[in-house]
Amino acid sequence: MQSRRDLLRQLAALGGMSAGATLFNARALAQQSDDPRFLIVLCASGGGSILDGPLAIRASESANPDTLNTFPDSVVKGFDGSPFRAVDLSASDMGPIPAGFDVKPSDFIGRRRKDMMVATLTGSSVNHQVAQRRSVTGNEAWKGRTLQELVAWQYGMNAPIPNVHLLAGLGYNDSGTDDTVPSYARRQIVADPLVWPLSLDGSKGLENGLDPAVLAAVRQHRDNNFEATSRFSQIYANSPRIKEWLRLRGEPQSKIEGLDLISKLMVAPDGGNFPLGEFGLSSSPSGDAVRAVFPDYATDPLQSQAALAFLLLKYRVSVSVTLGPSFSFVYDVSKSDGAGGLGVNSVLNPPLAFDFSHQAHRAGQAVVWSRLYRVIDGLIGLLEAEDFGDGTSMWDRTMIYVATEFGRQKTRPSGASEWGTGHDLNNGLMVFSPLVPGDTLLGGVDPDTGKTYGFDRSTGAPEPGKEMAEADIFSGLLGALNIDTADSGLPDVPAMRRS
Repeated sequence: MQSRRDLLRQLAALGGMSAGATLFNARALAQQSDDPRFLIVLCASGGGSILDGPLAIRASESANPDTLNTFPDSVVKGFDGSPFRAVDLSASDMGPIPAGFDVKPSDFIGRRRKDMMVATLTGSSVNHQVAQRRSVTGNEAWKGRTLQELVAWQYGMNAPIPNVHLLAGLGYNDSGTDDTVPSYARRQIVADPLVWPLSLDGSKGLENGLDPAVLAAVRQHRDNNFEATSRFSQIYANSPRIKEWLRLRGEPQSKIEGLDLISKLMVAPDGGNFPLGEFGLSSSPSGDAVRAVFPDYATDPLQSQAALAFLLLKYRVSVSVTLGPSFSFVYDVSKSDGAGGLGVNSVLNPPLAFDFSHQAHRAGQAVVWSRLYRVIDGLIGLLEAEDFGDGTSMWDRTMIYVATEFGRQKTRPSGASEWGTGHDLNNGLMVFSPLVPGDTLLGGVDPDTGKTYGFDRSTGAPEPGKEMAEADIFSGLLGALNIDTADSGLPDVPAMRRS
């Protein structure tokens, strides 16, 4: 778990902005409160293949159906007037894992494609950590700033913790390299979404309680007597870092405690492993709603992340939230077959998430895509039901960017129904948002090679032979989020903005 020091370091939003924030003009800064946008980065860790998602190729469409990653026509569902497909798939095992699966993404795509855009991309690295970082920096396209930092910078000055990451250890979590990004826009990593809210208050939840007046007196004594006379303070009193730390520990800390985030962000209900009432605490007022949508919050790390992600946005604690499956194996014991074996759909997250494709490409892709769709669907539903206050919903202002490192190899052994794949630079990505053109494919895929190709940045017209770079996608996402990119040097990509 992050220390209080790490948490409060990110709270400069409550006390001011760095000089670097002046790079945004007055119009952009006015949008902080008047017309904000919200970003959810959902990490498709391991390499989600767009050919196993909405750009699936039917065998009848390809000149090389037996040696290319194509599907029998019978399992590929299309939608009238839509460029997207869905592969409804089932099998009795997941390669080396003796657990069956049965997924039906056509239900999800059919309902959500009106706010879905796919853009093709050819990346620049097949190293996981490097490619993950490039998916959120556009390959360092704008001074090394991340998408999350830019959204937090422009829209999060007044949010308590603008840029929260609910998973750790991946390139998606990297901080940018631009020192002018204000401290409030930097990442705050959360190790455990279920217990993290307990760290957001200095006295609530203590077993024997603590009188606020006593706490205030203790803090005053610490500041004016104990620390002020210490050898450390005498030596480092003029250190800019110490001065900033002392400032954050004062009014900003009081403000965040005053917001009662220890309650508002508590996903778990009172009772069982969370006897909140015994310590004077309570579940979030929205706890019932998020638990209904993500009922496995206590056992599935991704569902607990998604539940907290919604609460962070609902209560305007954050404007950018990053979440996603880890590389760890996640198994639902309640779905075992009762005879000691693994049951159908009991594997929620295979080892290495999408990178399980090295062992079982088709199963790994099908199961993890289905897992992400479930989370996207739940988040959209919750955000649609959340009134922003001006006749629009939270969803009307939110983007879910499904970020992945790279694609997978396009070929397979002749006629194989399961096989292993390596990494491939060529791929595509998904975005869900009312801010992007809905039910829209930018670019295309060659059914004879499985390679995607690019599009005209202005019109979105497909351009066979053209490749889109990370910077194109990065700029297009920023444009859809109405981020001020003046003097950035980024290419303009109006095709990625909904008119």
